[in-house]
Amino acid sequence: MEALEEGDFCFPHINNSCRWLKRPEVETTLIYIVLSIIILLTVVLNLLVIISISHFRQLQTTTNLLLLCMAVADFLVGLLQMPLLLLHNQGCWLLGDVMCAVHYFLAVSVGSMVLISVDRYVAICDPMLYTTRVTLARVKLCVCLCWIFSGIHGGWILRDSLFQPNLYDPCVGDCVVVIASAEGAVDLIVSFLAPILIIAILYLRVFAVAVSQARAMRSHIASVTVGRPEKVKVEKSELKAARTLGIVVMVFLLCSCPYYCFAIAAESNLVGSSSAGVELWFLYLNSSFNPVIYVFFYPWFRKAIKHIITLQILKPGSREISVL
Repeated sequence: MEALEEGDFCFPHINNSCRWLKRPEVETTLIYIVLSIIILLTVVLNLLVIISISHFRQLQTTTNLLLLCMAVADFLVGLLQMPLLLLHNQGCWLLGDVMCAVHYFLAVSVGSMVLISVDRYVAICDPMLYTTRVTLARVKLCVCLCWIFSGIHGGWILRDSLFQPNLYDPCVGDCVVVIASAEGAVDLIVSFLAPILIIAILYLRVFAVAVSQARAMRSHIASVTVGRPEKVKVEKSELKAARTLGIVVMVFLLCSCPYYCFAIAAESNLVGSSSAGVELWFLYLNSSFNPVIYVFFYPWFRKAIKHIITLQILKPGSREISVL
């Protein structure tokens, strides 16, 4: 049996100390470089989304406010959760038991995606009443309720770990959060299955209406009036936004499936265990993909980035610049 040196332990002066994970130096360096680049891109791109929507008045619409909510959540994942998970990959948690529980408490909510789906549903299926039903005040209220519900849900799921942080740690220096079967089932339904079902139903309705509108326009193209092309343009813009946000939802589904499949298959949901590390990274990668999707599909985001990078936003009156 290989003799252990003092440096092999997280806390050498504690008998029940965990050990550092030993990996080949090249492998460790490569993992750190790749994951550090992902973390940097996640933070920077989501920060650009936050600055763009917060600064330019033209972008402060109800739909973009929901995108801002999602960008804030993704930014927090890149700034707080990803770096801490990267540190934990070495096998030692050096930030204390309380931070271990708080780290996993800062989970991402899919509430903003549900709100975006509702927004697109009303915009496509009931456009005449969109401006009266979907107002900035109502959207802000829904966003606040979404964050409050996420905090209450996360606190209930992780209540044992928050009040007894080191209850399940096998050794000093580990960070393991155990979710009981009942809480895990509720979390699976509330955080994954129910939102995906709601989003799927809304988007099926959205695209069904879009297809029917396209057929109606083709069959009555000869009777289009002078004012009709502008209306068609608006409908196409709304449909493009729905398609883009549909891609966001699909990416979320692909990133979330590995983690929740692991949670279902595991006998006990050990969120902080090394076996769940890869699945957690897949879950967090969703926060990296969202702003990349915006870059490719939203011209206003590319224009806003140009103004931010060239520091034109520091000039007087820059909030009124047209980026659409």
